[in-house]
Amino acid sequence: MAEWQLLRALRGGPGTRSLSLTAKGLHRLPRDLGKMKNLEELSLRNNKLHCLPQEIEALSRLKVLNLGNNNFEEVPEQLQYLESLQKLHLFANKITRISPLVFDGLQNLVFLNLNNNQLNCLPPEIHRLGNLECLSVDNNRLECIPKELCYLQKLHELHLSNNSIIALPEEIRYLTRLKVLILSRNQINNLPDVSGDMLWKIIPAPHPILIFLVLFKQIEELELEELYCEGNPLFQKNPVSAVQEEDILTLKEVTARFIFTQLENKNCYLQTAIKQNLEVQKLLSHKQECVHCGCGFLGMWLECVQFVDVKQRMKTSRNLQLLPVRALLCSYKCFNRRDHGLFGIAVP
Repeated sequence: MAEWQLLRALRGGPGTRSLSLTAKGLHRLPRDLGKMKNLEELSLRNNKLHCLPQEIEALSRLKVLNLGNNNFEEVPEQLQYLESLQKLHLFANKITRISPLVFDGLQNLVFLNLNNNQLNCLPPEIHRLGNLECLSVDNNRLECIPKELCYLQKLHELHLSNNSIIALPEEIRYLTRLKVLILSRNQINNLPDVSGDMLWKIIPAPHPILIFLVLFKQIEELELEELYCEGNPLFQKNPVSAVQEEDILTLKEVTARFIFTQLENKNCYLQTAIKQNLEVQKLLSHKQECVHCGCGFLGMWLECVQFVDVKQRMKTSRNLQLLPVRALLCSYKCFNRRDHGLFGIAVP
């Protein structure tokens, strides 16, 4: 049946652009498929395919390929030659690995669906998909997300539900165009390790605070329109009272803060000196900014939580109203200012 349909398509002339071989019980593809040089859309969904013939590499104009619901155990490496491909469906297969070579030629890919497979990880080479806008990896076995995924500057939709993800990489803040983020039913239950000297002030509250730390510097800077994170064992922490300490800064911190202030004031002598010292440049590149006063600091801060009303900004889980977002302050002086709405959190 499939050979007959393919033959009929070939008789239609070299201008044939669309071919569907959906649900034909195919175990392999006819080799004549490679003769359809002008093919732009090909559906091979709901078959029994486990590999692709080399001839498919000739389909250089193919834009949409649907390989969903087959028996692939890995993403076929032949796909790297489909340079015009924009949409790729690989859902409901048995895929356990992705060869890094696959990403080499898919520079025009904007949509990738890997739902319902058996992936334990995504290769870091995924960052080569520079035009990717939507990535869906629901219902897999992912335990982590490679930081390289966060370098996909055009990504605006990311689906990661029903996996085993424990934490998000800090680099996720680089996804500034992200509009939809779905993290439902994972194992996100921990805050990231924070290096450097820590200063805390704890504000007592009547009820435990449920913490889901979002690693964006300022959530207001994002264009996120949808966020779903239900079904995670979110970290529950109890606010407790503590004795406030004075801000005692190291000489290194005092010097760094002085330099940041001088640079803000356009101190040309200092700017020239820093340009001639690579070690100082590297050190100052770790600059953080206080969310209250905007002043720069280096390695000593107060880590706080700010509650953001996400219901007014985006679609989200029905039970999610206020989202606790990480915020850094440069000193107790800023923390003690009124009406900033920040809380310091610790485990008693």
